Amino acid sequence: MPLKIACQMDPIEKINIARDSTFAMLLEAGARGHEIFYYTPQDLSFQEGKLLARGATLRVRDVVGDYFTLSDARIVDLASQDAVFLRQDPPFDMGYITTTHLLERLPPSTVVVNDPAHVRNAPEKIFVLDYLDLMPTTIVTRSADDVKAFREQYRDIIVKPLYGNGGAGVFRLGPDDSNLYSLVEMFQATWPEPFMVQQYRKEVRGGDKRIILIDGEIAGAINRVPAPDETRSNMHVGGKAMAVELTDRDREICERLKPELKRRGLIFTGIDVIGPHLTEINVTSPMGIREVMNFGGAEIAALIMDVVERKVATRA
Repeated sequence: MPLKIACQMDPIEKINIARDSTFAMLLEAGARGHEIFYYTPQDLSFQEGKLLARGATLRVRDVVGDYFTLSDARIVDLASQDAVFLRQDPPFDMGYITTTHLLERLPPSTVVVNDPAHVRNAPEKIFVLDYLDLMPTTIVTRSADDVKAFREQYRDIIVKPLYGNGGAGVFRLGPDDSNLYSLVEMFQATWPEPFMVQQYRKEVRGGDKRIILIDGEIAGAINRVPAPDETRSNMHVGGKAMAVELTDRDREICERLKPELKRRGLIFTGIDVIGPHLTEINVTSPMGIREVMNFGGAEIAALIMDVVERKVATRA
């Protein structure tokens, strides 16, 4: 049976369809005959016990410059939908957190991808701290003295905001870099929360793997190789996507995460692995579907829709 699927996402007219995982999911939903209702986070409201969204019916097609049509603008009670895709990009700020609280008000019969309570409780750089033995050596602090002592021990370090995304605000400090205190002052002035400090891993020069897990199972992976003059491997700052084979260590990491991902209802997850180390668990708006397919990998959007359809059927 066709499903009613609502998609909470950033403005669709601003996405890059060649790389956008949400668009890949929408293409698959449309190909299966599901009805898609599109709205942005700003269009949510809670009134008289109902979670409402102001939006429109969405149809998509894989045509650059002419990839969507909106029609039948209206207000919808999201409890009437079979599934809701929670797909706006971070920053993971109070606006984002508030949408997770609102989406929690939906009845169990509406499947939310990913589960809003567990999205809220599993920020990328916080959830991963449950697996310190898999990570590079890491501290979370606001203290310049802590950062100084950490660098004295590990020499080459990475400093990054806890709730950033896309590589924004990520800095490398070598043993002789004189900017440590000024950098910490900038972090303290810019963000109210602590920040993350990690041992720099030279393996990143060979790439930062994005491994996609669907309902806890490995679905595909790509390698993101940083540009010669960059520390960050994110593709929008010059990182290059490449095909990659998973190692035994990669599979070991995925097996460790699998039970908890399933328990939390995190259907679509993207983890980042540098060398033998897990660095992030992405649950807010994971990317990588189209890049995996470009290198002949699995049709991940189809795997996601298979899980969504099964969960809807069991809750009907």
